[in-house]
Amino acid sequence: ISDPTQSGSAVPGGLCWVSVLSCLLLACSYVGSLYVWKSELPRDHPTVIKRRFTSVLVVSGLSPLFVWAWRELTAVRTSASLLALMGIRLEGIVPAIVFPLLLTMVLFLGPLMQLAIDCPWTFTDGVKVALDPCFWSLCVSDMRWLRNQVVAPLTEELVFRACMLPMLVPCAGPATAIFTCPLFFGVAHFHHVIELLRFRQGTLAGIFLSAAFQFSYTAVFGAYTAFIFLRTGQQVPFPFMSLALQHRL
Repeated sequence: ISDPTQSGSAVPGGLCWVSVLSCLLLACSYVGSLYVWKSELPRDHPTVIKRRFTSVLVVSGLSPLFVWAWRELTAVRTSASLLALMGIRLEGIVPAIVFPLLLTMVLFLGPLMQLAIDCPWTFTDGVKVALDPCFWSLCVSDMRWLRNQVVAPLTEELVFRACMLPMLVPCAGPATAIFTCPLFFGVAHFHHVIELLRFRQGTLAGIFLSAAFQFSYTAVFGAYTAFIFLRTGQQVPFPFMSLALQHRL
């Protein structure tokens, strides 16, 4: 596994709690930023989405400071720069984009084939829509589309993968970090329960069952992307992979 922190010294065992607490603080900051705005409106209202964009982008922009502070507190020294440590670099970016995307397409080959069979559109129809400026204009003007397809993939991958994995690997090791990091990502999605309970969108049992299911697949996807991140040392492709998965690739 290509460990992005392999060139640095090991973190002393007594300071592993700094790594875990840093990740926990970062996760709480990300989720907490969604609720700094007081509103009686539902989460899909454009006003709520715009406000949350602001707070989430601020936290995401500051998230590299968590990695920098962690590195200073734990005395970990690496030859890589802070951005390279987070997998943000141009070296090797082409294979890091192509091969993980192909692997993901193979994993989702069943749903892709089913979608191709059931879809009433031809391949030509799909290409025409994809090249239609009006289609993209409608997408960009839709706050929910921007949240689900742009802001969420970019910020979540930056915070929960690019920032957390470099902090966990030196302490826990690559294999353990692959399965530990997604737990922060999965648990963070439990905040949707607040919204569902607040607006009574389903039964209590149904809401928690849905949250548990979401935790399961987000944790699995998180482990998958964490593995690829450590193999490639690249974080740049993952927002595009998240977008591709939401569209069935």
